[in-house]
Amino acid sequence: MIQRILARRYELQELIGGGGMADVYKAQDKLLDRAVAVKILHQQYANDAEFVEKFRREATAAAKLAHPNIVNIYDVGEDGGSQYIVMEYVSGPTLKEVIQQKGCLEPIEAVRIAKEIASALESAHRNNLVHCDIKPHNILVMPDGHIKVTDFGIARAVSASTMTYSGSVMGSVHYFSPEQAKGTVITTKSDVYSLGVVLYEMLTGQLPFNGETSVSIALKHLQEEPVPIRQLNPSIPPVLEAIVQKAMSKDPADRPNSTELYADLNQAKAMLADRGTSQEAVSNDPFATRMIPRITPEMMAEQRSERPANKPIGSREDYQPQYQPQEEKSIFKSKSFIAVLVGILLMGFFVGSFLSFGKFWSSAEINVPDVVGKSSVVAQQILEDKNLRVKIVEANDDSVPAGQVVSQYPEAGAKVKEQRLVTITVSKGGQELTMPDLKSMSRSNAEEKLKKMGLKLGAVFEENAKEPAGTVINQDPRSGSKITKGQTVDITVSLGEKKKEITVQNYTGLSVDSAKSNLEANGLSLGGISEEASTRPKGTVIGQSPSAGSTTTEGGSVSLIISSGSSGGAKSDNNQAPTPSAATAKGKTDAGKSSTGAAQ
Repeated sequence: MIQRILARRYELQELIGGGGMADVYKAQDKLLDRAVAVKILHQQYANDAEFVEKFRREATAAAKLAHPNIVNIYDVGEDGGSQYIVMEYVSGPTLKEVIQQKGCLEPIEAVRIAKEIASALESAHRNNLVHCDIKPHNILVMPDGHIKVTDFGIARAVSASTMTYSGSVMGSVHYFSPEQAKGTVITTKSDVYSLGVVLYEMLTGQLPFNGETSVSIALKHLQEEPVPIRQLNPSIPPVLEAIVQKAMSKDPADRPNSTELYADLNQAKAMLADRGTSQEAVSNDPFATRMIPRITPEMMAEQRSERPANKPIGSREDYQPQYQPQEEKSIFKSKSFIAVLVGILLMGFFVGSFLSFGKFWSSAEINVPDVVGKSSVVAQQILEDKNLRVKIVEANDDSVPAGQVVSQYPEAGAKVKEQRLVTITVSKGGQELTMPDLKSMSRSNAEEKLKKMGLKLGAVFEENAKEPAGTVINQDPRSGSKITKGQTVDITVSLGEKKKEITVQNYTGLSVDSAKSNLEANGLSLGGISEEASTRPKGTVIGQSPSAGSTTTEGGSVSLIISSGSSGGAKSDNNQAPTPSAATAKGKTDAGKSSTGAAQ
């Protein structure tokens, strides 16, 4: 398909990937003059009307996901029988290629990548979209090291439509969840399991389950526990082993959701970051808790030998007085208590100053960057790159998409010391609502209902159905599910029952009553009736519209032209009498006809 131009716009340049469902081409968008990736569905699926409908619907839903770690979807279409999706082009290797090149990733790098994947999944799950095929092959690594998750738009359609096409389970057997292996209901927790497998592979360089056949691998997902990652690499921190084990729980109820997994990874990242600096600080801190050798008699003898000659052992300085007056003891205790209290206060001031204002002894000043409107992941990375620490606070906000920064303190442009704590407030989206049941409502009533609840109308699909035209017959998200205020809702509206096509018969020569009875018997109705002069008997059908042999839909009408019983032509609108020459001509004609003896 190289050099083929889809929709007179996307010129296919080279094949850059492919799989069991589609091929991916690098292409040039001739309209916007930019590189794009075009995914073209394999022909075996492109010819299935039901699959194509779901494919386009899910691709449309995926296009609504605006997240820095998700590949953007620009367009969906069909050209010459080829169903395609146009996506953002990312120049960089897949995560699978990076793992193969490095063998395994450093824990801090693996956690950062897993965090970004979890953030992408959190956005998708919040929009009721399940990826179903999370694997390193679908994770693109950009030149700056950040990642983008791809293959949204087809994965959910595959799980929903082709699960029963051939009695086989669709997905990547090394990464899919136990419930996918069994072919049961897929939930957002399935993506969490797959991310657990990806993190396992990043940390160890190998897959948790392998086998000679797909079936044997699927059975291991259902029946076996993977080898603990610290058994394969003891240097991996225990917290990461716990995160992987929890994410890969056989029972979905035991797994965290994507939001909880993101929080766990974020905490692990902070612990790993502190790990290196804390060890260095201990080595330089004379007051740090550490292992020291036990004091032996030999060590004491050596100490005595090093005492000055003018200070014999047993001098007054070597001993504490065994008795002090009570008043002196009280004064000593009071002074000790005050000293400890002052020390605690000073320590509290020091810690508070550091947490609030950074390294106040440092001369380095930093202009706080503006991160409002950016995703929490990107915002945190920007601030940390500026040598600032980040605290994330979540809050509901209808006007700001979930995952984006609503506000920050200190504000953008403020000059602060390095290591200053910057608090960013991240939107959780609107307040949590329960999705209403819109089915059987008219479209206008459904829109009004959504508006009153603070929800937005998304895509409106139309289908033929037995319900009256204009009635809502389906919705996404489904009724009863938990959603957030400000979220978009897709609906499907009935076009009414699909009308069958009927071939119009020839009614010429029939009476009006006979023609009407025949029309009704065939699901049609009698339309307008007009008269024209004809030699046929008055009231006889001499013409019709639509013509005989043409097709129309059930319930349509057919107009008839009937004979007025006069062969002199149509009646004149001005009621003028015929001219003498015309009358003479008519008389001659009648005379001629009577002489032939032909009865009219």
